[in-house]
Parts: sequence; structure tokens; C-alpha cells
Amino acid sequence: MKILLIIIYIAFISLGLPDSLLGSAWPAMRPELGAPVSMAGYLAMTISVGTIISSLFSNRLITRFKTGIVTAVSVAMTAAALLGFAFAPSVWFLFLMAVPLGLGAGSVDAGLNNFVALHYKSSHMNWLHCFWGIGATAGPMIMAYHIAAQNGWRFGYLTIAIVQAVLVVVLFGSLKLWDTDTAGRSASESGKAKYITNREALRLPNAELAMVGFIFFSATEVTTGLWCSSYLSVYHGFSAADAATVASCFYGGITVGRLISGFVSMKVRNADLIRWGQLICVAGALLIILPRSAVFAVTGIVMIGLGTAPVFPAMLHETPNRFGKDASQAIVGLEMAIAYIGGTVAAPLFGQLASVAGIRLFPYFVLTCIVIMLAASELLEKKMRRKADAVT
Repeated sequence: MKILLIIIYIAFISLGLPDSLLGSAWPAMRPELGAPVSMAGYLAMTISVGTIISSLFSNRLITRFKTGIVTAVSVAMTAAALLGFAFAPSVWFLFLMAVPLGLGAGSVDAGLNNFVALHYKSSHMNWLHCFWGIGATAGPMIMAYHIAAQNGWRFGYLTIAIVQAVLVVVLFGSLKLWDTDTAGRSASESGKAKYITNREALRLPNAELAMVGFIFFSATEVTTGLWCSSYLSVYHGFSAADAATVASCFYGGITVGRLISGFVSMKVRNADLIRWGQLICVAGALLIILPRSAVFAVTGIVMIGLGTAPVFPAMLHETPNRFGKDASQAIVGLEMAIAYIGGTVAAPLFGQLASVAGIRLFPYFVLTCIVIMLAASELLEKKMRRKADAVT
């Protein structure tokens, strides 16, 4: 069990490595491939669509093939896709490789999150997502090293592909660990429960509230991460370098926050972590709104990072408790898919709003997303408590 947990921690680092590569590598990739600047957005959208589709199908795949084999095959797909990126002869080949990159990411994300929610404590869920943040931070650093060393962006992708390939070997070598009863299989995996479809899962009481929470969480996180630099540059006159530093602090706040939340979760319920994290986000957004205060704006952005840190892991970890172990894989797959949809739609939606009404709308848009997320989470928790009281 401990060996398997170590492997899962390594897998979460590996999961984060490719997530930030395209943005950091694109300035070097674009001239060599003769692609316009906007093409990166379409590539990212292709990856996101693949991730959403595989998240939706993860329930069926994991029920049939089990978590271990789906994880190993999914990581193999991402390794192959990254290798394809490294040797891509044209931008259109990148689109071809973006499909398996997205498909591989979605299934492994949904599968691992549900497995951890079922079989490990909330502290591990927080720390695992912290490790994902380490991977997401390390990816651009690896790419920057190769570009600075004149090795080129292709060596950056090749390095990450090799890391993923090593993980594939480890995952296939550990399949027996995933299969043993001590590693913990849910009833649906072991064939003791009826397969629950995505449609049936959505019909479960209060499932729609959980989905609302996830879509607006993702909208909050992605919009803040993508647009906070532009807001600081345009509205507060920050230099591009200073604004980018604040954006890095936002993501650093998420990573550090999840490290801290892992310890806090040993004493605090998931529901309380979710509530207090969201309230910190509300306070952060209100600080940004304060007129012409750059210090408060920066503090607010970092607070939103710290506030969002425990929310996503805690919501995932509560899924089996709220909807039952048999339905948890279907619900987690839907939660991951809806979260990706939220991030994919919200950031460009705000971009359109900003082009019409100005970047000053940024904190109000983020605050609206946070308040809706908080309202959905509080209503869901109230209904869960009422249900528990009725049973007792």
C-alpha cells in the first residue's frame, strides 16, 4: 500500500509536467513551425476537448479495465504524444498529437482522483495535488533550461516524454499492487456492484449542485491565473515582468496552500476546508476591487490562490461520502469534465467581456464565480447534513 502511494505521488508530479509546456515553449516553437500566435490557443483547446471526452468515458473504462491498467495506458498515450511534439514536422502534426495528449490526461486524472478519494485520507489528496503543482512548475523550468542552453524546445519536450515513459514502465510493473484487495478496489471495480452510467449518476440527488461547484471553481482558478497579469498591467500600471511575477505567486499560493491544507485536513472536515477556502477567495476578490490599491490587488490575487488551494482536493475527496462509493467514479469523471469545461469557457468569455467593457471587470467577474461556487457548496452541504440527520 505504501509503495503504491509513492507511485501515485510520482504520477501526480508527472501529470503536472506537460500542463504548462505549450505556453512556455510556444514563443520558440512558433517561428520554427511558421505558425501564427493564435494557433497556441487552438492547440490548447484541442487538448482540452480530448481531456473532457476521456473524463466522460473514464467511468466506463475503469469499470471494465480497472484503475491500474487505465492509468498505465493513459500515461503511455501522453508519453507518445509528447514524443510526437518533440519531432513534429509541422503545426498540423501538433494537432494530431494533441488528441492523445488530451485523451490520456483526462482518464488518468479522473481515475487517480477517485482512487485516492476512495482509499486514502484527505491529507494525501491535498499533498498529491500539491505535487501536481510541483510538476506544473517544473515543466516550464525544464523547457526554459533547454531553450537557454541552445538545445531547443524539442529537447524540452523530449525530456518530459522520457520522464513519462519511465513512469509508464513503473506503472505497468506495479499492476499487481492495484489489483490486490489491500490496495483497495471499490465495489464497482471488483464486480460487486451495478455499473452506474454517467446519466444515472447525474440523476443522483444533489449531483447538479456538485457540478455547479466544480465548474465555477475552475472558472475562478483559470480566469484568475490567465488574466491577473493583464489586469495588473493595464489597470495598475505594472510592468510585464512584475505582473508575471504576481501570476507566479498566485500559482505558488495554490501549491503552498495545498501543502499546508494537507496538515490542516488532519483536524478539519472537508466541508469546513471548502467553506473557509472559498471565504478566503471572497476576501481576496474584495481586496482587488478596492480602488486603485496595487498592494491590495496583489494581496488579493495571492489570497485567491491560497483560498482555492484546499477547495478542489476537498470537493473530490468528499465525492464518495456524498454520493456513495459505487457511484463515485462516474461522479468524479463528470466533475473533472465539467471543471475542464468551466476553465475552457470562462477564460475566453471574460476576454470577450473585457474587450467590450474593459479589464476593470476582472475582480467582479472572479467574485461572481466565487460567490456562485460558495452558494452551491453551502447548499449541497446543508442538504447532505439534512440527509445524514434523517438517517440517524
